[in-house]
Amino acid sequence: MNPSDASRYVRLRVDLVLEVSDSDALIGAALAHIKADEFMPDEERAHAESAVMEDESEALAYLVDPTDLVAELTGVELAQASWSSEPVEYDPESLEWDLDEEDGGFEEGADNA
Repeated sequence: MNPSDASRYVRLRVDLVLEVSDSDALIGAALAHIKADEFMPDEERAHAESAVMEDESEALAYLVDPTDLVAELTGVELAQASWSSEPVEYDPESLEWDLDEEDGGFEEGADNA
Protein backbone atom coordinates (compact mmCIF):
# COMPACT_ATOMS: atom_id res chain seq x y z
CA MET A 1 0.00 0.00 0.00
CA ASN A 2 1.49 3.32 -0.99
CA PRO A 3 1.28 6.38 1.32
CA SER A 4 -1.57 7.99 -0.62
CA ASP A 5 -3.74 4.86 -0.19
CA ALA A 6 -3.05 4.70 3.55
CA SER A 7 -4.53 8.14 4.12
CA ARG A 8 -7.81 7.02 2.56
CA TYR A 9 -8.59 4.64 5.42
CA VAL A 10 -9.76 5.66 8.87
CA ARG A 11 -10.28 3.37 11.88
CA LEU A 12 -13.26 4.49 13.96
CA ARG A 13 -13.31 2.97 17.43
CA VAL A 14 -16.44 3.11 19.53
CA ASP A 15 -16.58 1.59 22.99
CA LEU A 16 -19.97 1.49 24.69
CA VAL A 17 -20.93 0.21 28.11
CA LEU A 18 -24.65 -0.42 28.34
CA GLU A 19 -26.67 -1.15 31.45
CA VAL A 20 -29.34 -3.76 30.87
CA SER A 21 -32.35 -2.51 32.80
CA ASP A 22 -34.84 -5.11 31.50
CA SER A 23 -33.26 -8.43 30.60
CA ASP A 24 -36.55 -10.04 29.56
CA ALA A 25 -37.34 -7.19 27.15
CA LEU A 26 -33.83 -7.31 25.66
CA ILE A 27 -33.93 -11.07 25.18
CA GLY A 28 -37.46 -10.89 23.77
CA ALA A 29 -36.42 -8.25 21.23
CA ALA A 30 -33.42 -10.33 20.18
CA LEU A 31 -35.54 -13.47 19.79
CA ALA A 32 -38.07 -11.54 17.69
CA HIS A 33 -35.23 -10.18 15.54
CA ILE A 34 -33.83 -13.68 15.01
CA LYS A 35 -37.28 -15.08 14.20
CA ALA A 36 -37.87 -12.33 11.62
CA ASP A 37 -34.58 -13.01 9.80
CA GLU A 38 -35.86 -14.91 6.76
CA PHE A 39 -32.32 -15.63 5.51
CA MET A 40 -31.03 -17.34 8.68
CA PRO A 41 -30.76 -21.13 8.28
CA ASP A 42 -32.77 -23.17 10.82
CA GLU A 43 -29.65 -24.67 12.43
CA GLU A 44 -28.11 -21.22 12.93
CA ARG A 45 -31.44 -19.89 14.20
CA ALA A 46 -31.63 -22.58 16.89
CA HIS A 47 -28.07 -21.82 17.98
CA ALA A 48 -28.76 -18.07 18.01
CA GLU A 49 -31.93 -18.45 20.07
CA SER A 50 -30.13 -20.64 22.60
CA ALA A 51 -27.21 -18.21 22.90
CA VAL A 52 -29.52 -15.21 23.32
CA MET A 53 -31.50 -16.87 26.10
CA GLU A 54 -28.31 -17.69 28.01
CA ASP A 55 -26.41 -14.40 27.65
CA GLU A 56 -27.62 -10.79 27.45
CA SER A 57 -24.46 -9.78 25.61
CA GLU A 58 -25.39 -12.23 22.85
CA ALA A 59 -28.82 -10.59 22.66
CA LEU A 60 -27.15 -7.22 22.15
CA ALA A 61 -24.87 -8.66 19.48
CA TYR A 62 -27.92 -9.73 17.48
CA LEU A 63 -29.66 -6.37 17.87
CA VAL A 64 -26.82 -3.87 17.41
CA ASP A 65 -25.14 -3.54 14.03
CA PRO A 66 -22.44 -0.84 14.05
CA THR A 67 -22.35 -0.83 10.27
CA ASP A 68 -25.65 1.06 10.49
CA LEU A 69 -23.64 4.02 11.86
CA VAL A 70 -21.92 4.56 8.51
CA ALA A 71 -24.35 3.04 6.00
CA GLU A 72 -25.88 6.41 5.04
CA LEU A 73 -22.73 8.55 5.23
CA THR A 74 -21.81 10.41 2.07
CA GLY A 75 -18.27 9.99 0.80
CA VAL A 76 -17.35 6.81 2.68
CA GLU A 77 -17.57 3.13 1.94
CA LEU A 78 -17.26 0.51 4.66
CA ALA A 79 -14.12 -1.51 4.01
CA GLN A 80 -14.21 -3.83 7.04
CA ALA A 81 -16.14 -4.20 10.28
CA SER A 82 -16.13 -6.40 13.34
CA TRP A 83 -17.70 -6.13 16.74
CA SER A 84 -18.34 -8.14 19.83
CA SER A 85 -20.16 -7.83 23.10
CA GLU A 86 -19.37 -9.34 26.46
CA PRO A 87 -20.54 -9.00 30.04
CA VAL A 88 -18.24 -6.75 32.09
CA GLU A 89 -17.88 -5.64 35.68
CA TYR A 90 -18.38 -1.87 35.49
CA ASP A 91 -17.25 0.64 38.10
CA PRO A 92 -17.56 4.23 36.85
CA GLU A 93 -15.18 5.37 39.61
CA SER A 94 -12.38 3.04 38.50
CA LEU A 95 -9.47 4.47 36.51
CA GLU A 96 -9.87 1.49 34.17
CA TRP A 97 -13.06 3.13 32.86
CA ASP A 98 -11.62 6.65 32.45
CA LEU A 99 -12.20 7.10 28.72
CA ASP A 100 -10.17 10.32 28.62
CA GLU A 101 -7.02 8.31 29.31
CA GLU A 102 -7.52 5.75 26.56
CA ASP A 103 -5.23 5.91 23.51
CA GLY A 104 -2.86 8.53 24.83
CA GLY A 105 -5.20 10.86 26.63
CA PHE A 106 -7.68 13.56 25.77
CA GLU A 107 -6.74 15.87 22.93
CA GLU A 108 -7.96 19.42 23.10
CA GLY A 109 -10.14 20.31 20.21
CA ALA A 110 -10.94 16.68 19.45
CA ASP A 111 -14.63 15.96 18.89
CA ASN A 112 -15.51 13.21 21.35
CA ALA A 113 -19.27 13.30 20.76
